Amino acid sequence: MRERTVPYLETLVGGAWWTIGAAALDGGFGTVVLAAGLGLTGAIVVALRRHGPGGPLTRAARTRLLLVFGITAALMAVSGTVLGFFDLGELTVPLACVMTGVALVSVSSVLDERSVLAAGGGLMVLGAVGAVLAFDSAGALYPQGVVGLVAGLLLWTVGAHRTGLLRELRGRARR
Repeated sequence: MRERTVPYLETLVGGAWWTIGAAALDGGFGTVVLAAGLGLTGAIVVALRRHGPGGPLTRAARTRLLLVFGITAALMAVSGTVLGFFDLGELTVPLACVMTGVALVSVSSVLDERSVLAAGGGLMVLGAVGAVLAFDSAGALYPQGVVGLVAGLLLWTVGAHRTGLLRELRGRARR
């Protein structure tokens, strides 16, 4: 597995999105889905920790990474409040998904990884689809549940690919 910068980025953000998606599911089933997702997040982090902490970022790259994600988090909080005020709260999660995608596209040059760029594009498309589903359905299952769970799966997969974990698992399966 080759050394990557910020190896836990997609895994931890994917775990957060999975949590958002699981919160839209009914009580007992939602708890089981949440526990499975948090367990998978932990397993991926443990697998990545076995291979070291990853390469260091330069001071400028670290500053840009933190700035992009700080601004994104602030915009998510403000947009959720504004959308709720205008009685469009069902768009909060899809819009946050689009914002996460934009943030990943912005930091893909810092990490020098095309897979992060692809994940960002995928999240933007997923957020747009979630917004359409929000207007076409009642409840939080589609705009929150589907968007959150699919975003989590997408980010876990991209993180495992970017860090070489998928290649390692494929090699073990062939032996």
